[in-house]
Amino acid sequence: GDRADHWWVLVDGSLDLSRHIGREDVTVGRMDVPGRWAGGFRAWDEHGAYLATARGVADGRMLRVPAERLRDLSDAWFPFAAHLVAGLYGTARSIEATARQRSGLVTLGTLAAGLAHEINNPAAASARSAAELENACDGLLEALRHMAVRGLTAEAFESLDSLRRSLGPPTALADPLETADREEELGEWLERAGVERPWDLAAPLVSAGADVPWLERAAETVPGDALGPSLEWVARTIDVTSLLAEVRESTRRVSVLVAGIKTYSQMDRASHQRVDVREGIESTLLVMGPRLRPGVTVVRDWGSEVPLVDGMPGELNQVWTNLVDNAVDAMDGNGTLTVRTRRDGDAVLVEVTDTGAGMSAEAQQRAFEPFFTTKEVGHGTGLGLDVAHRIVVDRHGGSIEIESQPGDTRFRVRLPVSRAPGTP
Repeated sequence: GDRADHWWVLVDGSLDLSRHIGREDVTVGRMDVPGRWAGGFRAWDEHGAYLATARGVADGRMLRVPAERLRDLSDAWFPFAAHLVAGLYGTARSIEATARQRSGLVTLGTLAAGLAHEINNPAAASARSAAELENACDGLLEALRHMAVRGLTAEAFESLDSLRRSLGPPTALADPLETADREEELGEWLERAGVERPWDLAAPLVSAGADVPWLERAAETVPGDALGPSLEWVARTIDVTSLLAEVRESTRRVSVLVAGIKTYSQMDRASHQRVDVREGIESTLLVMGPRLRPGVTVVRDWGSEVPLVDGMPGELNQVWTNLVDNAVDAMDGNGTLTVRTRRDGDAVLVEVTDTGAGMSAEAQQRAFEPFFTTKEVGHGTGLGLDVAHRIVVDRHGGSIEIESQPGDTRFRVRLPVSRAPGTP
C-alpha cells in the first residue's frame, strides 16, 4: 500500500510476493526470473501504490529506478509507448472510479426506493385515518345533538359515560369467525330494540368488548327513545379512539424510520468517533427492511459488554450494507440472516451469517478482488466486498475473513477497539 516511488527490476536472486489478507500475510507469487519488474506506478499516476510486499528468499540484486526518472526515460526513448501506457493506466483508473461511483449510486437508489415505500405506508395510513377521523367526529357530534333533543339528563349521560369507560380499548379479535358471530348477536339485539343502522354500530361495540349484558345495562341507563343516539355516541367515540391510535402508531413508525435513516447516514455527527457497531448494524437492517422481507428471517445476537470501536460510522455502515446485501442475494431472498457481535481480545468481532448455497474455494479466495462477482450480468459490479475490505483493512486497521460451506457462509469482521498507528 506504500507509494510506488521506484521501479524495481530483478537482476538475479528470488523474491516472494505477499499481500496482507485478513489477519495474515498470504504469498501471491514469486519473482525469480531476471528482468521481471515491479512498481514504478507513480511514473504514470501520482496516487500509484505497490500492490504487494516483496521479501528476498535468496541472495540477489535489484535495479532501482526512481519513478520520475522512469517517466523521463520512457518519454525520451519510447515516447509513443509512454503515451499509450499513461493513457491506458489513466483510463483503467477512470473506469474503476466510475464503476465504484455507479455501484454506490445503484445501492443508494435501491435503498431510497425501499425507504420511500416504507415511509409511504405509515404516511398513507395516517392520512387515511385522519380523513376517517373527520367523519367519526361529525357522527359523534350528530349523536350528541340527538341525545340533547331527546332530553338526556346529565345524570343519565354520566352513567352512560361510565358504561363506555368500562369497555376496553378497541382491538381486533384473533378469530374472525368469533368476531362475525358476536357482531351478528349484537346486531340482532339492536334491531329488536329499534336502533337505526344496528349493523353499523355492532362492529365498533364488539371491538371494544361490548356484549348483550352490556347493551341491556345501557338500555336501563337511558330513556328508550334516547337509546339509539346514546349507542351511536358510544360507537363513534370508540371509532375516534381507534383512529387516533392508528394515527399515533403511523406517525411513530415514520419517526422511527427517520431516526434510523439519520443514524445510518450519520447526519449531524462527526466523521470519526467512538462507534457502537450494534447501533450501526441495527440502522442498516432498518433501512434494508424492504430487501429482507418477506422471506428473510433476521436473528440478532448482540452479545454482552461489546466495547465501542474507534472509527468512521458512515463508512462502517457501508460495510454492513454490502455484507447484508450479499447475504440476501446468496439466499435468493429466502433464509436466515444471523448477525453476531462479540468482544474478541482487543477487537470487536462482527459475524454476518447466511444460509445460502455457499461459496466455492475460488470465490472465497477472490472475493475481495475488484470487479470479481459470481452474480449474473447486470446484478452486481464486483465492488461491494472490495469496498468493504478497503474500509475495514485500510481505513480501520481491522480484518475481514470468509468461511463458507453450503448452508453456512460467515463473514467475520474484526475492528480494533483503538486505532492502529498510521490508520486515518
